[in-house]
Amino acid sequence: MTPSTAPADASRAPSAPDPMAPSRFVLRAAEPRDLDALERLAHASAAGITTLPPDRSALAARLARSAESLAHRDQPSGEEIYLFVLEDAHEAHRIIGTSGIAASAGFADRFYCYRNETIVHASSALKASNRVHTLHLCHSLTGHSLLTSFYIEPAYERSVAPQLLSRARLLFMAEFAERFSDQIAAESPGLADEDGRCPFWDAVGRRFFEMDYPAAERLAVGRSKAFIAQLMPQAPIYVPLLPEAAQWAIGQLNPVAELPFSILQDEGFDSETYVDIFDGGPIAEARLANLRTVHQSRASPVAWQAEAPRRGLPPWHLVALAQRQGFRAVLARAHWTQGQWRIARDDAARLGLTPESSPRVRCAPLAQLQPASPDTTAPGSAA
Repeated sequence: MTPSTAPADASRAPSAPDPMAPSRFVLRAAEPRDLDALERLAHASAAGITTLPPDRSALAARLARSAESLAHRDQPSGEEIYLFVLEDAHEAHRIIGTSGIAASAGFADRFYCYRNETIVHASSALKASNRVHTLHLCHSLTGHSLLTSFYIEPAYERSVAPQLLSRARLLFMAEFAERFSDQIAAESPGLADEDGRCPFWDAVGRRFFEMDYPAAERLAVGRSKAFIAQLMPQAPIYVPLLPEAAQWAIGQLNPVAELPFSILQDEGFDSETYVDIFDGGPIAEARLANLRTVHQSRASPVAWQAEAPRRGLPPWHLVALAQRQGFRAVLARAHWTQGQWRIARDDAARLGLTPESSPRVRCAPLAQLQPASPDTTAPGSAA
């Protein structure tokens, strides 16, 4: 499932970040050398996360697979995954977060979930009808691209870092749309307490599996959920027949996931239709082209100047390199003029650009629905 934030080891936590310094953060493609940092983040993240397992060998395999996916020049197969890490330049480039993308959900097997539906029972003799909430086991999201592995250290939650960590993935997908589905989904953890008790699992899944919720989640690490679906009832589940706690848990978000989920909502994701078959947590879905970051993004060559103007500063943007290998993204003040983006030289350096390179970037406003400057057209049409 998509991870979120959880308390980290306070003894190792960095000093509180300055939320007014967006330029301190750099997102880049994860590399094998990031294994130690990724393992640290995996152990700090919330329990029940299958896309960020606290297992060193599994994480090493994911890093290798991501590097291979980034380097692969052939026609994409759909089994690619992409991992990114977020650095804080003010903390000696400490890795403070991670996020990822799975190109195709259920590549090796069907991607199962529950679909919320309403069944109407009516009796003409009694002149009565009832609308009943039901859950239908389905694999409608199979083939969707998945946003995965989101986690950021709690000290950075109130900064702009989560925006870069989550939304830069969308710029990557917009730039390399041929490698992804035009439909995207994102799982979020449902309700479960610190002892591993999960109302939805205890009322539904545990009836067919002799194991508790944490054991079922551990079993799901690194595999599809088809093994769960094979033993679950194929008939609709009538929600009114479930215990009250389980009914209330359907579609409810674990508090640790509120931050990444709120970013998805701001992007335009819908979370009313599907829930997870383990914990009943919401599964958000959307069309890639309809997401605000993608819709407002624009790709073009980039030029840079010695420094940003002292007056009339350009607005903050997400700025991402339009390349797979060596992909990087930062928050920078960007200005669209004469058919190209302009950024400060320091921001170009954070992207790894040099005057000799011929770079192309994709940018989107950090503040969504931001009005365009008088001399520009609104950056609403993706290149």
